[in-house]
Amino acid sequence: MGARGWLIGAGAVLVAAAGAAAALGYGGQVREAPAAGPRPPKTVAVQRTNLSSTDTAAGTLGYGTATTLRAPNGHGTLTWLPAEGAVVSRGRPAYRVDDRPVPLLYGTLPLYRTLQAGVSGADVRELERNLQRLGYRGFTVDDDFTWATAAAVERWQGDLGLDRTGVVGIDQVALAPHAIRVAQHRATPGSPAAGPLYDRTGTSRVVTVDLDTAKQQVARVGARATVTLPDQSTVAGRITEVGTVVGGDSSSGQGGGGQDATPTLPLTISIGDQQKLGTLDGAPVDVTVVAQTHRNVLVVPVGALVALAEGGYGVQVVHGSTVRYVPVHTGMFAAGRVEISGSGVAAGTRVGVAS
Repeated sequence: MGARGWLIGAGAVLVAAAGAAAALGYGGQVREAPAAGPRPPKTVAVQRTNLSSTDTAAGTLGYGTATTLRAPNGHGTLTWLPAEGAVVSRGRPAYRVDDRPVPLLYGTLPLYRTLQAGVSGADVRELERNLQRLGYRGFTVDDDFTWATAAAVERWQGDLGLDRTGVVGIDQVALAPHAIRVAQHRATPGSPAAGPLYDRTGTSRVVTVDLDTAKQQVARVGARATVTLPDQSTVAGRITEVGTVVGGDSSSGQGGGGQDATPTLPLTISIGDQQKLGTLDGAPVDVTVVAQTHRNVLVVPVGALVALAEGGYGVQVVHGSTVRYVPVHTGMFAAGRVEISGSGVAAGTRVGVAS
């Protein structure tokens, strides 16, 4: 599991003539059928179940990609920053200028103008939605900044210890899509309140993977994943974001070592149970993703397959003292098992396996 990059795990392959050779890599053996079939030393029942193949990749556990929180080119002196590692949520100070708080609001539309009575737009709705979530009432959440909105802003400003103007300037709030975690300072108190202040991330740890594009068929938002931590314990996750292909630019003919970088597809995998992660941050992990699932199929151990003299593959069906060879078609190989189909086998059929 220590290899970096994508490896074929259980192996999602639909096999034909080469299937038996591939099966040898999954812990079983394909046997050549003898002319007569003595009773095998061990039998198992054919199962009808779901069979899933998996791929395994190397990833990194951390707080995800960092972005930079910036202050607009306003006036004043930066007087305070939250500590690195601190979490800032809606309404809490993202930083202080001239010893006055600049609160964090949630949103994706940057504040690009002064908001005051008479203006309309999506930025007004964003402000009003934040005021409502912070507990302020008496206005309608819409695109219009009315006198009622201004009154709510005045109450909010008073609670923050600010001048009650009813007007929100572009340098009076900070915006982020959700709560943020302070990753690394980019400025120090005493400097002008403008430009980069600190790098920020989300507040939950995720796993990031640079996926070889040859394996991009597994890159599906919502796909289940199992993350193996450095102590070999595991935790469940799901793919929540699939990025765009990076690297592999062959237009210049240049790259590291005279070769172009291998193109990769960035994935983000969320972890539901954060407590299982302990204090890990920046740790290497292995990620196993379900590549595909064949549902309601007949499955036997790979060791049950035999190579038939007339070609193809079969299984040794045992019924009481009777032993006979039945040809089968093979499908997916995964986790030491193989999907089979054929007129001579059904769920519950006893078949011989290599001891």
